Amino acid sequence: MHKLSPQTLAIHSGTKRSQFNEMSEAIFLTQSFKYETAEQAEDLFLNPKEGKFGYSRYENPTVRMFEERIAAIDKTEDAYATATGMAAVHGALFSILKSGDHLVASRALFGSCLYIIEELLPRFGVKITFVNGTDLDDWESAITTNTKVVFLETISNPTLEIIDLAAVSKIAHRKGALVVVDNVFTTPVFSLASSLGADVIIYSATKHIDGQGRCLGGIICGSKEFIKDLILPFMKHTGGSLSPFNAWIMLKSLETINIRCQAQAESSLKIAKTLEKHPKIQKITYPYLKSYPQYLLAKKQMTRGGTVIAIELLGDKQTAFSFINNLKIISISNNLGDSRSMITHPATTTHQRLSVEQKQHLGITDGLVRLSVGLEDVKDLMVDIRRSLATL
Repeated sequence: MHKLSPQTLAIHSGTKRSQFNEMSEAIFLTQSFKYETAEQAEDLFLNPKEGKFGYSRYENPTVRMFEERIAAIDKTEDAYATATGMAAVHGALFSILKSGDHLVASRALFGSCLYIIEELLPRFGVKITFVNGTDLDDWESAITTNTKVVFLETISNPTLEIIDLAAVSKIAHRKGALVVVDNVFTTPVFSLASSLGADVIIYSATKHIDGQGRCLGGIICGSKEFIKDLILPFMKHTGGSLSPFNAWIMLKSLETINIRCQAQAESSLKIAKTLEKHPKIQKITYPYLKSYPQYLLAKKQMTRGGTVIAIELLGDKQTAFSFINNLKIISISNNLGDSRSMITHPATTTHQRLSVEQKQHLGITDGLVRLSVGLEDVKDLMVDIRRSLATL
């Protein structure tokens, strides 16, 4: 199996069939499982075994299929599925860190990730240092031999900065720190995170993995030892497990994730190129544009440019709101990675809790909008965007 391409693995890996030999994966909607004897129950509680299930908060056959499939695609040894993407971020960080530990993080983070690192972890005595993620000297200075974890988004939300993952991983590993990355914008399809040094890879499965706006989910990928010794006990007792029904939705979505993301990335590049010189746009940010400051790094770290474009309009919040409100096909939503194109105003939604100074530092201006490109005909999307721009 490990020799197959990710596209094939997304369809065939991790499959567990019942006695009926079904083609489509079964949904095991059950809270618990029957033990043959009291001795078997005692043994499984003392010595959990792969493929033996006792309670769905711990493990479930449908959820396990999803975990094994993602691990195969992402080229990691194992994975653990969670109720949401933020449950994955929370579970990964809180299972590793304890009072007195030190975490170094990129300053450019999704609002909820920032809340966990800036607000929650310090309450439990974890020391935090923020750095400019694109400055390797900053990482070198901040990471010490006392640093336990390095945390970053491989592509920052919403300004699409890319961090040199291989370089940061080398610095972190030389000083004994684990590298934990939120890889949602890079997607499992375009990601090379495991080969670039990431120890733990996190996805919000709500985004491209489901990709059709139906359910929530998250996934933590890492070594077998990490999942078994740290993640499983923490999640087992704190209850952040994924529903078997949602796991089944994710399994079916993985069968089409490659063709969906490839089509979305192709449309994203066409839109970004077309809008780059538009007179009412101050700046277009997209990793596979040659004008992108980190273009060569993007080509090195990703097989495509992703499905999200950052558009900075010439104007203020009202200009951005007018542009968003006049779109007819593209929906206003704070989600991304969907088959439907979506747009949001980060300064007043996903990053609204940040101070004015923090937003300015991160480049989140009142004129910035984040466009997640879907599966509509790219010509229709361009007509919609141009028509709205013409009203400004």
